[in-house]
Amino acid sequence: MNHFSSNIKLLRKRKKRTQNELAESLNLKRTTVNALENSISQPTVSHLQAFSKYFGIAIDTLVNVDLNQLSESQFTDLHNGFDVFIRGTNLRVIATTVDSANNDNIEFVNEKAKAGYVTSFADPEYIGNLPVFQLPFLSKEKKYRAFTISGDSMLPIPSGSVVIGEFVQNFYNIKNGEAYIIVTREEGIVFKIVQDYISAKRALLLASLNSAFQPYELPIMELKEAWKFVCYLNTEIPEPEADIQKMMKTMNELKMEIQKIKK
Repeated sequence: MNHFSSNIKLLRKRKKRTQNELAESLNLKRTTVNALENSISQPTVSHLQAFSKYFGIAIDTLVNVDLNQLSESQFTDLHNGFDVFIRGTNLRVIATTVDSANNDNIEFVNEKAKAGYVTSFADPEYIGNLPVFQLPFLSKEKKYRAFTISGDSMLPIPSGSVVIGEFVQNFYNIKNGEAYIIVTREEGIVFKIVQDYISAKRALLLASLNSAFQPYELPIMELKEAWKFVCYLNTEIPEPEADIQKMMKTMNELKMEIQKIKK
């Protein structure tokens, strides 16, 4: 169910703003705000982005979570930037398809579909048009999706490989040092080794297998979906690691050890 209309009305009243004041802040007409609050019209992508930025709440939460059901302590967390959507339990909506035996398909997000997936991952019609397949060795009790990766950041897993991930409902279940397919607001779909900084920094640290790429932090509010890496498919045999790559890796490891000693 779409809770956007009731949510923005509730949030506006909690901030003690009139429709006129909210419209001016968002550079909209009052009639537009009124229409959105009363479900007379549906929000555009730019509307969703504007309200999300103004209230400091993820688009997914504005649409999929009934904020009228939250306690005051949950609202306090929400206003402090600690989005309830992070936990996901019974909140995060996932569009899926099934085969003739009612088993979940593995939808395939290829290179051409990646850009559209970032904005349409919760759209059943979009997901229904993706290619699908089955892998009999995977559990029927879990949800999987496949993504094509590009670039050299996760070598020796080569660019063009198809990585398969298991859906993560609760972002607090992300485990340090494991690989995930991460769907982000700005960067699109990335495949990285993840460190959990949610409690400390409200962020994830994303690292590559290829030491030539530097780790970086991703604010948790930029995270749309997480899929725990299960396996990958590729028709090519990975190239042996070059001597120069081995030497660079050793030097980086020595540098990290020296920094630890200094601390």
